[in-house]
Amino acid sequence: MKNKTVVITGASSGIGLACAEAFARQGTSLVLGARRYVDLCTISQSLESTYGIRAVAVQCDVAKETDCQMLIQQAVTTFGGVDVLVNNAGISMRALFADLDLQVLHRLMDVNFWGTVYCTKYAMDELLHSKGSVVAVSSIAGYRGLPGRTGYSASKFAIHGFMESLRVENLKTGLHVMLACPGFTASNIRQTALDAKGSTHGETSMDEHKMMTAGEVAERIVQGVIQRKRTLVMTRQGKLAVWMNKLLPAWVDGQVYKLFAKEKNPLIK
Repeated sequence: MKNKTVVITGASSGIGLACAEAFARQGTSLVLGARRYVDLCTISQSLESTYGIRAVAVQCDVAKETDCQMLIQQAVTTFGGVDVLVNNAGISMRALFADLDLQVLHRLMDVNFWGTVYCTKYAMDELLHSKGSVVAVSSIAGYRGLPGRTGYSASKFAIHGFMESLRVENLKTGLHVMLACPGFTASNIRQTALDAKGSTHGETSMDEHKMMTAGEVAERIVQGVIQRKRTLVMTRQGKLAVWMNKLLPAWVDGQVYKLFAKEKNPLIK
């Protein structure tokens, strides 16, 4: 990975920040995109001084096509190309569909799905030239719909379909396409999840101490890129959920219901 150029969206916190650190340890050049530009500049400077690499901060809202185009163009202008694109930027939600303002679903799709599509589209020529890697940080919610997360699950299902189609289209081009599916990960995604009206919850609904760390997820993503893995389902619980959902979907419905009925201030009881 040394001297490769890696573009990461949603790089100011959580899994995106952890990925920036993990790729920096490999000696890569980094182009980091996020909306919080001041934080991103501080992160870039810290990574450069700590790991002796080059890192560029780009203010980017992935829901805006022009921002995604500028992010990739900055990578090409600064480093001459793109070797790895990590589509990590994403938001979640927590509300029953019956109570939901549909603008929340639009926002989820704009950020999670269209953000992945926009960045991948504008990076395609460079990735095909470098025979590089495009990664989408997805979720078990891309395999299994979760209660109170209709928009989140729908966006992740859409990402899975997009990435699988992209992979088949490029079986002979040398492009590496990888879906990374963590289980529940300790990050700020639940605090920033949208409620029924589109405001952020500001608190987590689950016990964060029992989850994977963002650092663990990032290290697996880096190794997945190096080994050019097809799919990473990162937890035993996640792998079990994927397989059992194929074999006994009705049974899994009940297990998922029970699990989410135990979260803090449950939406289902």
